[in-house]
Amino acid sequence: MTLLQEPETSNRSAKAATAPKPRRRATNQRAAYVFMTPWMIGAALLTIGPMVGSLYLSFTDYDLFTAPRWIGVGNYVHMLSDSQFRASVSVTLRYVFLSAPLKLIAALLVAMLLVKPRRGLGFYRSAFYTPSLLGASVSVALVWRALFSDGGVVDKGLSTVGAHTGGWIDNPQYSLYVLVVLAVWQFGAPMVIFLAGLKQIPQDLYDAAAMDGAGRMRSFWHITIPMLSPIIFFNLILEIINAFQSFTGAYIISGGRGGPANSTLFYTLYLYQKGFTSFEMGYASAMAWVLLAAIGLVTFAVFRTANFWVFYSGEDK
Repeated sequence: MTLLQEPETSNRSAKAATAPKPRRRATNQRAAYVFMTPWMIGAALLTIGPMVGSLYLSFTDYDLFTAPRWIGVGNYVHMLSDSQFRASVSVTLRYVFLSAPLKLIAALLVAMLLVKPRRGLGFYRSAFYTPSLLGASVSVALVWRALFSDGGVVDKGLSTVGAHTGGWIDNPQYSLYVLVVLAVWQFGAPMVIFLAGLKQIPQDLYDAAAMDGAGRMRSFWHITIPMLSPIIFFNLILEIINAFQSFTGAYIISGGRGGPANSTLFYTLYLYQKGFTSFEMGYASAMAWVLLAAIGLVTFAVFRTANFWVFYSGEDK
């Protein structure tokens, strides 16, 4: 009797193993949505909602204390005649196009030094990465301000070799470079990404190039750079976006004024001044959307150039 029931039992077990798959898939999807619900609520309330609200405020005259008054594109038109706005755009563009490439160059050079095994390698990697964790803090900006102020360490060091600058902070010709140096000093994050990319380059390529008589510089330009170009592209996009959004260093070093002579008046700093000092929140909201559009356009332009200099493994260029 038992032997006669075994085939029937096995058939039922086989059906049970195959039939519930759509049901299990639906259950897994519901579970995924349950776990994603907190994130979706947070995105709606803390990101999408405020963005929609700021878009509406960008078309209003709003001072945080009275009800918004609709003025259409008045805020955007006013930007065209705002000399401070134009100054902030100029300073920000100079900062972006100086800091982002220099930061990537420093990160790549240090990564190439640290990719080879050596004693204390873990310590050096941690030491070079640490500024990326501390660079955006107020305390580091205060230290930077003390270093480059009149009579600071940098001023005294340059004075010993006959270069009397009177402090970079108070000199409009050099004040922006203080912030550029601060940004370049924080090369740890792209350095780590470059390290990961350098480890993926096959050593056989360098060995073959050496057998053909290629030196280090030729191998660097014809092997390292092309093989590393997707990583360079990725880091470049991130650093451009971060540079456009830079705020803390400019605020602390200039005392929130963007001086001297608007030489450190970053776009984000001027936006802050309009929104939280002058209480022109409608104008500040419009500036925020212009910044978003500018970052999007620059990122799109960089993506458009990628076909000319970014090489992917297995791709025929």
